[in-house]
Amino acid sequence: MSSAMPATFAPDWLVEPADVNELPSKVWPRRTTRAESGEITIGGASASALVAQYGTPVLVLDEQEIRDRAAETVAAFTEAVAAHNAAVTVYYAGKAFLSTHIARWVTEAGLNVDVCSGGELAVALAAGVDPARIGFHGNNKSDAEIDRAVAVGIGTIVIDSFEEVDRVAAAAAQAGTRQRVLVRVNSGVHAETHDFLATAHEDQKFGITLRDAPRVVAAIRAHSSLEFRGLHCHIGSQIFGSSGFRESARRMVAAHAELLAGGEAPQLNLGGGFGIAYTSIDDPAPIADLAREIVDAVAEECVARGIAIPHLSFEPGRSIVGTAGVTLYSVGTTKEVTVDTPEGERMRRYISVDGGMSDNARTALYGAQYSARLANRTSGSAAQLSRVVGMHCESGDIVVDNEYLPADATRGDLIAVPATGAYCASLASNYNHVPRPPVIAVRVGEARILVRGETIDDLLARDAGADEGEA
Repeated sequence: MSSAMPATFAPDWLVEPADVNELPSKVWPRRTTRAESGEITIGGASASALVAQYGTPVLVLDEQEIRDRAAETVAAFTEAVAAHNAAVTVYYAGKAFLSTHIARWVTEAGLNVDVCSGGELAVALAAGVDPARIGFHGNNKSDAEIDRAVAVGIGTIVIDSFEEVDRVAAAAAQAGTRQRVLVRVNSGVHAETHDFLATAHEDQKFGITLRDAPRVVAAIRAHSSLEFRGLHCHIGSQIFGSSGFRESARRMVAAHAELLAGGEAPQLNLGGGFGIAYTSIDDPAPIADLAREIVDAVAEECVARGIAIPHLSFEPGRSIVGTAGVTLYSVGTTKEVTVDTPEGERMRRYISVDGGMSDNARTALYGAQYSARLANRTSGSAAQLSRVVGMHCESGDIVVDNEYLPADATRGDLIAVPATGAYCASLASNYNHVPRPPVIAVRVGEARILVRGETIDDLLARDAGADEGEA
């Protein structure tokens, strides 16, 4: 390597920190600090102590953070609708991460629970959630899932296609009940982060077009075993501002007003997708601001049409559980790689850890950006641009694409990756026959298991030929 070679090359958005040991508050649970020893503590528990008990990788959730964000979200929307003498129901989107403990925490905070599979429904019911407080989504619900949902008395089923109307109606008639349903529609607004694109048609697998909504609703109203409750819409994920929601609300209220001519439509569900900070440059709007601006937009449209504000619903998931999660890894090997770029040769440092895309697929799937810090100690070494990678046989097995970490990070160190509470455990796999890690909760320094980690024996137990021995 030439001594003239620039040591690092970083993306434009990544800013080298003045202190490589600092924990930017927006991406970490609020009760995450560095102890005098230099260790990161999460909810009062030190990283080393947690690893000594549970090993690595391990997903650590700050229980109080989840409880607080759930309560703050309910309060934000309750206050927003109160200003207009309206009502609201907030659902926790279980797809972000669901366990029986999580379901209990969010319902205790006043949220309902949104599920989208028979498995998620089973978890919510096992947690003791009142079925009337559960909503069931899904673009391809099986007959068994529909039958089960109707049988337990689920609060609402979200109709996702025209053919699903008859199937839900038949299940409800067979059960001798009248099932409440919403209809998922595409408003033509697709929002990502702080930008949104408004189009006449949206090419996706979920829902129906606004143009087709009256026909589907008429079919629902024709069934005595179904009760039409209103429309549902979801415009995207990881959204930082309210502009997309406001445009979608305008379109949804117009559709809602049209449907009132044919009968009652008491609810309007505007979905979720509220974003969180994964890096220090991310700047999501506070939930109180989002709630106020979205509800104000609905109220304005309703006033303009001379109609009452419907009962509103929202479905946050990531914004409640995402920032509460921190994944701890152990460093295995490190290496420096020379990379040819248009500007010449550059050096990239690779830090390999004992997890990867099997416990966090988001980087590989979406090109998601994460942050990272040394967890077991502080360092006085210079910051070095690094890529934290996993141990799987895929070149795309990247945990943190670009981050500044201490130049002396080495084998045996612990790496903490924040903002992993949402869509990490939910998307986890056994790729390369790697057992999925445990999920634990910490609160006031005490830790407990939420989801047990898998073992090699667990993997072999599912292999029908494992007990046959060698051929």
